[in-house]
Amino acid sequence: MAAVVERGALPVDVPAGVVVERPKNPEHGDYATNVALRLAKPAGRPPREVAELLAAELRTHPGIATVDIAGPGFLNITLAQGALGRIAVDAVTAGEAYGRTTSLAGQKLNLEFVSANPTGPVHIGGTRWAAVGDAIGRLLQASGADVTREYYLNDAGAQIDRFARSLQAAANGRAVPEDGYAGSYIGDIATQVVAAEPGLLDRPEDEQLPVFRARGVELMVDEIRSTMAGFGVHFDVWFSETSLHEAGALEKAVARLREQGHVYESEGAVWLRTTTFGDDKDRVLVKADGESTYFAADCAYYLDKRGRGFDKVVIMLGADHSGYVGRYKALVAAAGDDPATHLEILLGQLVNLLRDGEPVRMSKRAGTVVNLEDLVDAIGGDAARYALARASVDQQIDIDIDLWTRKTNDNPVFYVQYAHARISSVLRNAGDLGLALGEAGDVDVAQLTHERENDLLRALGEFPRVLTSAAELRAPHRVARYLEELAGTYHRFYDSCRVLPRGDEEATVLTTARLWLCAATAVVLRNGLAVLGVSAPERM
Repeated sequence: MAAVVERGALPVDVPAGVVVERPKNPEHGDYATNVALRLAKPAGRPPREVAELLAAELRTHPGIATVDIAGPGFLNITLAQGALGRIAVDAVTAGEAYGRTTSLAGQKLNLEFVSANPTGPVHIGGTRWAAVGDAIGRLLQASGADVTREYYLNDAGAQIDRFARSLQAAANGRAVPEDGYAGSYIGDIATQVVAAEPGLLDRPEDEQLPVFRARGVELMVDEIRSTMAGFGVHFDVWFSETSLHEAGALEKAVARLREQGHVYESEGAVWLRTTTFGDDKDRVLVKADGESTYFAADCAYYLDKRGRGFDKVVIMLGADHSGYVGRYKALVAAAGDDPATHLEILLGQLVNLLRDGEPVRMSKRAGTVVNLEDLVDAIGGDAARYALARASVDQQIDIDIDLWTRKTNDNPVFYVQYAHARISSVLRNAGDLGLALGEAGDVDVAQLTHERENDLLRALGEFPRVLTSAAELRAPHRVARYLEELAGTYHRFYDSCRVLPRGDEEATVLTTARLWLCAATAVVLRNGLAVLGVSAPERM
């Protein structure tokens, strides 16, 4: 296309992105694009005429066998056999880098997810965000973005006071307050605080409370860190709300918003006029008693992130926080930023854990909810991450313990992992026979002419596009579904195309080509599972 434009045959600007897709019907070629339809209007020419120009240029490329024009101007492209086979070589030689692009290069993103209050274990809803958020972070990085994963610790405010009082009550042998936190973990942490502070219970209770507060939060945060790490999720920044208060960031935020002309005082309180920016009501920043609100901390936290140089703030929240979106967009606008450019809020639906078709509601530790460790204990870490990332976040999901613990093909994560293990077995057996891939320049990929081989090559060629699309849409479930399709495509290839020689048969150039195809599939399965934070076992 660029060559056609440069010659002056097509007086248009080269578009930044061109949509190229795999046709559903293989008879329509390997790839299809509607770019001629997109260029027709700016070029002032009929779509089929534009398509003819582009097709003529494409036909000059040695890697393209045919280019057909369909309908009003769609281009259907069939690659030359050797060019299609090169996909396998490219995947193997690129290794871990295969699928990575620079489509999001130059974007500096702050990705905040989980951010559960440090008052208890991470529940199953937060666990979904851990799996999905980490996968999104990996996708963004695979597309070239500069990503900082951040956990916001709400370690200030009323919920921390209730947490401290709950610890104090448990340590002193009393029932926790009605508005406190239940579960055996409260007693466990209270015991640890007392052990670390000899003589604590001999002090007056008003002196005990600050100790339970500080020590309790510290221990809870340590546990959350450990739980996240055990789940394969690592944060670059653990940001403390308390640090905002101590640094005077809330006062600075109010002053900044006042300078923008959006702060006013009424009924003794300080307000932000968020209705100017579409919120359903104005929001209080400082109450009449002089106490700052959570919203004031939100303002300070957003400004802090922007002050650290992030182009966009991405926040992941549960669906129960949907009312939060409008006010946050309003504060971004009030701060002088563009919510469409500088803010992105993703809302996720609920997760239910089922056993025998019935909801599992009771946690061993939390007492009322299922937490991350309960889920991992029930189905394993790989299955938990895959199950949570496999569905679009705007869908409520049910995780069936019976399904996700089966070692059968109806278990999606087993199905994908088994494909990788199967390929690993083939490659090990090849090694036992003295067969190796050899040099990339020596393999004759034009030997790969079978329909199932071509299906597999086309699927492998889709991987970079799948990653890019999933990153742009914040949709790791697209990677999971792709991997399941790829596993099925590989199994069909394996059943139709013998890879290794039998008995006294000699290995051929086709044998080597098929080994490269197997190795390429293993690379893509491995890379795709890595994006989801799931292992790729070599034996199962």
